[in-house]
Amino acid sequence: MCMKELIENYKPINMQEEKDKEVILEYLSYFDNLLTRDNNFAHFTSSAFIVNQDYTKVLMAYHNIYKSYAWLGGHMDGIKDPLEVAIKEAEEESSITNLELITNDIISLDVIEVVGHFKRNKWITPHVHLNITYLFKANDYDFIKEKLDENSSVKWLPIANIDDFVSEENMLVIYHKIIDKMEKLIKK
Repeated sequence: MCMKELIENYKPINMQEEKDKEVILEYLSYFDNLLTRDNNFAHFTSSAFIVNQDYTKVLMAYHNIYKSYAWLGGHMDGIKDPLEVAIKEAEEESSITNLELITNDIISLDVIEVVGHFKRNKWITPHVHLNITYLFKANDYDFIKEKLDENSSVKWLPIANIDDFVSEENMLVIYHKIIDKMEKLIKK
């Protein structure tokens, strides 16, 4: 399925997702390079929200650029399958290998503002990530390891205390939305 179809088929759960879906589809109609960082204004990213087997912890990395714990994920860099990217990035950023997809559906669709910053001594101009997130389970006793060029820590954090570890308010809104969706999914 192409990216446009994937986004069109997504069922928003609130006004934020409705508007973000609309904006992403609009960008897709204007730009043909959203799968790469060649587009300095907006490009696709994909993330993995990974919980443990009893849904009490979430695997997060302390990102050096954002000075906050965050989900695992990254740029599409030309790859057309966001699920493939979410898995690849989770494995690269944490060394985790036992991911189990909880649902085949996208768990969250978001336009995320990225402030200007330096990365590897290069200035990255402010832009937006058109982010697609998937929900996974993994064993919280399996080996994990940080990717030192991107994060300084990877750990399982208690979901109930996620606010204590995430300093980015805009991301907390997204994480709480995902947690709410997850709780509804596991009650089915």
